[in-house]
Amino acid sequence: MRTYTAKPKDITRKWYVVDASGKSLGRLASQVAKILRGKHKPIFTPHMDTGDHVVIINAEKVVLTGRNKPLEKIYWHTLYPGGIRSTTYGDMLSKTPDKLITRVVKGMLPHNTLGALMLKKLKVYKGAEHPHEAQNPEALEI
Repeated sequence: MRTYTAKPKDITRKWYVVDASGKSLGRLASQVAKILRGKHKPIFTPHMDTGDHVVIINAEKVVLTGRNKPLEKIYWHTLYPGGIRSTTYGDMLSKTPDKLITRVVKGMLPHNTLGALMLKKLKVYKGAEHPHEAQNPEALEI
């Protein structure tokens, strides 16, 4: 028996809408990363992008579990040696929740060119409205 490898003509992409209100950030991100990667499909092939498109709405209503996690967990990025810039997850959630969710999902995808292609299929919006109604997205409960 031979191992199945998906061909580009075999891949069909669906669109899903996920409501993030009341969902835990990490659990939401891991499920979305699985869908973006295509691991929920029987034709999953590790070296190909077989995943679907995901639209996340109500990003500002995502929940950080734990007593002090919004204040203690720090997102930081060093632009230069010794030049640290930091902000807490709570501040990021209040100012730019779409960037926070995108960053967390990006960390759960492969760290190569294929992961960058998968991340392009993720759309995150603050409110309940999104401009992707023409794609007829299905509601996905996580």
